[in-house]
Amino acid sequence: MTAVTGWWRGLSGPERFRLYTRLTLQSAILAVAVILAVTTARAWATPGVLIAGAAALLAVEAQPEFATIGRGRKRRWMLPTATAVLVAMWLGYAIAARVLSDEADVDAARSAGIYVAMLAALSIAPFVRHSWWIALGLSVATGVAFGAHPGGMLLVAGITFLVAVFLVGTTLLTRWAITIVDDLERARVVEAKLRVAEERLRFSRDLHDVVGRGFSAIAVKSELASTLLRAGAADRATTEVEEIKTLAVESMDQMRALVRGYRDINLDGEVAGARSLLSAAGCELTVEGDPSAVPAEFHEVAAWVVREATTNIVKHSSATSATITMGSSGMTLRNNGVSSVATDATAGADERSGLRGLAERLAQVGAHIEHSSTADGFVLEVRWEDA
Repeated sequence: MTAVTGWWRGLSGPERFRLYTRLTLQSAILAVAVILAVTTARAWATPGVLIAGAAALLAVEAQPEFATIGRGRKRRWMLPTATAVLVAMWLGYAIAARVLSDEADVDAARSAGIYVAMLAALSIAPFVRHSWWIALGLSVATGVAFGAHPGGMLLVAGITFLVAVFLVGTTLLTRWAITIVDDLERARVVEAKLRVAEERLRFSRDLHDVVGRGFSAIAVKSELASTLLRAGAADRATTEVEEIKTLAVESMDQMRALVRGYRDINLDGEVAGARSLLSAAGCELTVEGDPSAVPAEFHEVAAWVVREATTNIVKHSSATSATITMGSSGMTLRNNGVSSVATDATAGADERSGLRGLAERLAQVGAHIEHSSTADGFVLEVRWEDA
């Protein structure tokens, strides 16, 4: 049970939805096939019903969005094979309904034939072109084949068509829902990447604006000083060199200020940023406690903990919820997606170095960090020196 729970928690939201949809559809087909086979009035009709149910499962398995096994394999043969089997079963029951003389046998053939038509409407019609016309044609043909008289033919065709419309519509809506979920998942990934790209662009723009002008001036004045030296104007060249030195020092100070401003973080800002980033990644963040409860000397390292933990959740887990608890003695971060940083012994060096670098940063201020993987997800605990 623990392994199954861990596997389920390891799936993303879209993967869970797709799995639920596939299992629901195929379980419904299997259950109806078994129930009808058990309750059929004639034993000779039972094998055909089970074969038709298996063919319907094969037809659904042929669709990549509904496949449960071998999703990477080529499955072009599945749908034609399933169609041929269902058509053969339908024709067999239609012939039996016309040639058999016993009323019970005729009723069993009619019931089984209509059931096969329903299976075709559920498992084949939604996945081919002109689904609604195929459903209409199948309903008319079923009415003609299994109706005892003109009125009965019309009744069977009408009932079959209504049920077929419901089945085809339900399946098409399910396919549409899966498409929407996939699009939302792709949009979430793209949004997270865009946030990173925008931050990189902002920093590169600031670096160019602040430092580029100073370096350009240095290059121009260096060329002027070189020209003055060759012309023998040593005094003017000396002046230009002094100005070059001043520009270089100012540019270095500006660059340090820029990098310092980029690297300086505060706890309140990181918590707000974490909530925004995790929301974009499909993870709901809950904050327990108040950042002001964290001792002032640990605010900066606590902010780094929040930033690193947020990065790990986005990059290395499929968490849908996370909790940050802050207090005077430490802080705890939990999420319901098991992080590969803690569980994968073969994880890359960049994945392991994040927590290791964080532990080194915490050690410098007398704090320590522990992380563990549980059945409920991943837990990161930080304790200050007075804990």
